Amino acid sequence: MSLRNILVTVDTGKSCAQRLDYALALAARHDAHLTGLYVHDTTDIPGYVVSQLTEAAVKAHDEALAEIRAQTQATFDEAVGRAGYSARSEWRSELGDPTQITAVLSRYFDLTVAGQWDPDSDEEQIPPEDLVLASGRPVLIVPHSFSLRTMGEHAIVAWNGSREGARAVADAMPILEATKDVTVLVVNPDRTMGDTPGSAIALHLARHGINAEAAHITSRDIEVGDVLLNNVSDRGADIVVMGGYGTPRLRELIMGGMTRSILKHMTVPVLMSH
Repeated sequence: MSLRNILVTVDTGKSCAQRLDYALALAARHDAHLTGLYVHDTTDIPGYVVSQLTEAAVKAHDEALAEIRAQTQATFDEAVGRAGYSARSEWRSELGDPTQITAVLSRYFDLTVAGQWDPDSDEEQIPPEDLVLASGRPVLIVPHSFSLRTMGEHAIVAWNGSREGARAVADAMPILEATKDVTVLVVNPDRTMGDTPGSAIALHLARHGINAEAAHITSRDIEVGDVLLNNVSDRGADIVVMGGYGTPRLRELIMGGMTRSILKHMTVPVLMSH
């Protein structure tokens, strides 16, 4: 498996430029085609309200929408042009529910690059956890406060032996194969993982030519998400691979506490699958 077709979400937020830079660097590293996507949310104005609008109001709304679509395309075109990647890129703009449309389109790509939710932004955003759950494909989430320094130096695989974790490892294989060092990190392992937790999946990665080591930590006083983030810092990792852990019950419980913590406090890009 290889990355040959990458989708990146584009919006008017201040963190979009950093996300585009990361997506372009990733596409260039894997010789992949890059598609930029902007979806304007049309669900914010009920149909009965639209029917009551004057012709001038409808025209003003359409002009504002056209301006936003042109702005996002210009942002994308400028980024790919600056990177010399115009020949390997394309642009798409859609109308509708951003999460739903992006999730559907993501199924035709190897990977979708999206942004972390920024609570301080008033711009349109796609909740990344919703995209992870709906797309059925891997989503690489870039922090809203992020500056690309290294790529492919050290990856941490957050492993708990779950179905979601196995899916994430399989989806991330092209990225892991291009990474110098990989740490399979197990936090608070249970008895089913044996005496050397994480060693089996590390061996699996090694048989793919990946330089992987297994590590495990038992911590009862520190939250699992904080342990993982501390290891990201201590080990100088530049990406985390993990499953969207949880069980499909109430929405607020689906992603699991560790996943929600990482999505809120992430400091490096996180590749997530569910």
